[in-house]
Amino acid sequence: MALILLVGALVTILFKRIKQPLVLGYIIAGFLVGPHFHYLPTIVDQENMDTFAEIGVIMLLFGLGLEFSFKKLVKVGGSASITAVVEILFVGLGGYLTGYLLGWNKMDSLFLAGMLASSSTTIILKAFDELGLKSKQFARVVFGVLVVEDIIVILLMVLLSTVALTQKFQGSEILFTVFKLAFFMILWFLVGIYLLPVFIKKTKKWMDEETVLILAIGLCFGMVLLATHVGFSAELGAFVMGSLIAETILAEKIEHLTQPIKQFFGTIFFVSVGMMIDPHAMYNYSGPIFAITLLTIVGKFFFSGLGALISGQPLKQSVQIGSSMAQIGEFAFIVAALGLSLGVISEFLFPIAVGVSAITTFTTPYFIKLSEPLYNIIVKTLPKTWIMRLDAYTSETQKNKDNPLWKKTLHEYNKILIINSIILIAIALLFKYLFIPFLNIQIESLLWRNVLLISMASLLASPFLWAILNKKIIIKEGGETINSYYLNYSLMGISLHVIRFLTGILLIGFFIDQITTTRYALVISIPLIVTMLWFFSSNIQKIHQRIEQQFISNLNERERLEYLRNKDNIALHKKNKEASVHFQKWDAYVTELEAGDTISFAGMSLYELKWKEKFGINIVYIRRNDRTVHLPDGKQRILPNDKVGVLGTDSQISQLKFIFDQKVLPKEKEEDMDINDIQLTKIQLTETNPYCNKTIKDSGIQKDLHSHVVGIERNENRILNPSSSEMILADDIIWLVGNLHKIKACLKNHQENFMEI
Repeated sequence: MALILLVGALVTILFKRIKQPLVLGYIIAGFLVGPHFHYLPTIVDQENMDTFAEIGVIMLLFGLGLEFSFKKLVKVGGSASITAVVEILFVGLGGYLTGYLLGWNKMDSLFLAGMLASSSTTIILKAFDELGLKSKQFARVVFGVLVVEDIIVILLMVLLSTVALTQKFQGSEILFTVFKLAFFMILWFLVGIYLLPVFIKKTKKWMDEETVLILAIGLCFGMVLLATHVGFSAELGAFVMGSLIAETILAEKIEHLTQPIKQFFGTIFFVSVGMMIDPHAMYNYSGPIFAITLLTIVGKFFFSGLGALISGQPLKQSVQIGSSMAQIGEFAFIVAALGLSLGVISEFLFPIAVGVSAITTFTTPYFIKLSEPLYNIIVKTLPKTWIMRLDAYTSETQKNKDNPLWKKTLHEYNKILIINSIILIAIALLFKYLFIPFLNIQIESLLWRNVLLISMASLLASPFLWAILNKKIIIKEGGETINSYYLNYSLMGISLHVIRFLTGILLIGFFIDQITTTRYALVISIPLIVTMLWFFSSNIQKIHQRIEQQFISNLNERERLEYLRNKDNIALHKKNKEASVHFQKWDAYVTELEAGDTISFAGMSLYELKWKEKFGINIVYIRRNDRTVHLPDGKQRILPNDKVGVLGTDSQISQLKFIFDQKVLPKEKEEDMDINDIQLTKIQLTETNPYCNKTIKDSGIQKDLHSHVVGIERNENRILNPSSSEMILADDIIWLVGNLHKIKACLKNHQENFMEI
């Protein structure tokens, strides 16, 4: 541990100095303490190293889940989702074919495809920061693509581990795994959102930071245990629990508390990756490294740009998005580590992944800089008719944002069927694997055992069966509720009701089959369920509504609190989003620039700055702490740490951002002072002292002695914190607070006027 952390610290200090990603530094540190570098001691306790590395992966995925909420995917939007899916599909296929052409086996080729699936969030953020591009319009889409990529890669890891363990490539097996994964993901989300926020809300007043940290780590490893028990990877369990906690009011606090643990174990994981680097293997596989690097850069650029174009992004932004995505990320090492831990891939994949990552890390900033020249070349190369058609397609896609009524109706029906069906299946499986074995031991009578089982199961399942069979669809359009007759009794409504009814019957059959035999089903189960749904429909409806309302309340708790704290800013964000859509054809949008601590224009009014005349931009708001000034006039001033909403084009905003990034250095560097030198002391003034018979302000005592006068003793009277107009008299005892060394030096030079006590 000492060797890992000390070498890791020294290498990362170097990488910070040369401004390179720390992940690459950790990997090089691992190489230095690994078996292929002979000038430093080598780690030999591989078993403990593997355990710590596995914990590192779990904590990395838990941290990723904390940054991602299930609702975040919805907010990402279709553009990012389409771009990510197109890129992963085609680049992954290219990776598999490359492995096949290189003569690799199926598992090596499949895992190579998984390694190429995601880009590096760390490298892209670093490049955007250095190039000042985070406020650009295309950067928002890139961040959304990264979110979608992370989710897809986590799901790919589950599929890859399933295929690796079963060694079956049949479509039916993969399809079953997909359905199983979707079932458990939705179930965990529903149960977690219903229970976890309630528990945190009830116990929050007894939780200090230590308890919150222990609870968070315990929940993480508990979910890891559950995920591995049902046949999924530990990484998926960690990610799911992080995502569930991200929906609670303690999300930010837990993310802050677990950050050091994530960094500690994450460092060990990346060091363990570096220990597998074999320079001879990298030399021997230099050909595949070059081919896969070329596939990564060209393939990700082309297919990310193509996905962005298909989603309706303008050609220029599509080129910028493609240029930003041309590298592989940290997930490549996690996917490779998964394959090695399962023993299904060759060891040479690791040095290949490291080689490709290292090369694309250095090429990414330059490729992003070349995006505009590349765009200009493409515009000159493509026929003008193609450019016109692309512009027309982009414009038409932006306009096509309507959501027809039938789509909303179908969405509501799907939501009712999927959510309630999953809960019913979960209840049935809970009884089959938990309650039935328990009651078989506790109750000997078969009749009473079945009566109790059927009664309990029917009570638990009835609200969800009622929702599938009988819940009315209510849709609001433009603030008004759509006519329920159209939704429930039109031809479309009747057809959907038939589907709901058949689904309900199938689920009742499945439910009964898992709990009891056909004989007891006919005699007890079906009559009991039908009776409950018929006679107690209104009560069951109320129960379901309470469950649904509690779930929605838990789901929206963080947003509700955020809205109460900052409702003006949320409304403003909505207006800005709408404005961005309307200004798409103007190539203008609203972005937010943050003023630093040392801005050159601090305190200047907008009239004095004249940014509108200089840059052609418009200031739409100034946000300061919890207060927002909408549409500020020329008298408003910009202060340090203000957040300024700016409307303009890319070039206009870039010019203004240069002004925001300029820092004003202090004219004189303040002298460092040890806090221990600031002490309290007292002196007595003699009659010859020049400070006597003057006020504290006029005497200059505070300036001369580099201290403050905090007390005066005079004839057994005490004056605490005297005002600057207080007179200083002979024989006064003056209490001073300041730098003791400077006070003593001054007293030494004027001993005849002072008497230290």
